[in-house]
Amino acid sequence: MDDNKESSVRQFLELLKKSKRGKLKIYIGMSAGVGKTYRMLQESHSLLRAGIGVRIGYIETHQRVETHALLAGLPVIPRRKIFYKGKELEEMDVQGILNIHPEVVIVDELAHTNAEGSKNAKRWQDVCDLLEAGISVISAVNIQHLESINEDIEQITGIAVTERIPDKILELADEIVNIDLTADELITRLKEGKIYDQSKIERALNNFFQPERILQLRELALKEVAHQVERKISIEIPSQIKLRPERFLACISSNAETAKVVIRKTARLASYYRSPWIVLYVQSSKENGDNIRLDLQRHLINNFKLATELGAEVIKVKSDDVTQSIIQLAKEKEVTTICIGKPHLNLFQVIMRTAIFNQLLRSIAERDTDLIILS
Repeated sequence: MDDNKESSVRQFLELLKKSKRGKLKIYIGMSAGVGKTYRMLQESHSLLRAGIGVRIGYIETHQRVETHALLAGLPVIPRRKIFYKGKELEEMDVQGILNIHPEVVIVDELAHTNAEGSKNAKRWQDVCDLLEAGISVISAVNIQHLESINEDIEQITGIAVTERIPDKILELADEIVNIDLTADELITRLKEGKIYDQSKIERALNNFFQPERILQLRELALKEVAHQVERKISIEIPSQIKLRPERFLACISSNAETAKVVIRKTARLASYYRSPWIVLYVQSSKENGDNIRLDLQRHLINNFKLATELGAEVIKVKSDDVTQSIIQLAKEKEVTTICIGKPHLNLFQVIMRTAIFNQLLRSIAERDTDLIILS
């Protein structure tokens, strides 16, 4: 186990030498308590022993004894104190880090929302600033904070996660390490008081820390890291066979919930294939101007914003011929895969719209384009 840790440190040292832009390493886990912060602090000590200038930019030990003990001997950049609504809050001092300009800085809780008045709204944006300044960053995040699987996480845990990071942050990472435990190991750590204090253990066992939930989160974390490894291989290892570059087109309507599903699932597909993707909204005359309800307009705007945040190019077209608009755009943009939502139609509507659907199928068959219906 120690050999693996030292090997991981050596690999990160090699990354540091390759570019003037800072390198990003992210520890990812299925939940709180798996040991992400512990591993970051262990790595900090290893880097210091190797002569690398490492500083603690922000760390949250949650007063876990074993983790807190590892802070001893590590240089810490003091947090910035700000007052908001009569309360004193502490945030990472981004400017202080930039001024000191260490080779490597440790930044915990990547999905954190900064206090009002900070330069950036989110900590991941602070990390991007540090990377651009040539400072390498080691950070940590739980899988439930990933934007594109937000709805999946809520179904698994029953908890709406409000602090999220866009998938592109993982794509920026030069190295991603999964801190993995079995469900039994994690629950044992919880019962031993290594995650929360005694007053919170029973409640945690009855809510978030249930074996079936932990297993599902563990699967998501493992899949995400495997996907990122595959992406890295596809970038760094030249292929002898020229493959058709994938390009996805997500077709949405004013149906807010279906649109959100199509956007998020297409984002995941595009991320897996490391491909550009487009979101198309065809505005019919029935949905033009004052004809569309205000709440639908609001949902549409929110979905356009979500698509942009997830890396899509958003295109809006005015037309009463939805099928032709999809076909035309797919041709112009050389789309390889069209993604649509599962239609919520009764039998009469299915019969009436069969000809339109067949027209779409014929067109994409001629162009060797795939069609995915997302539920």
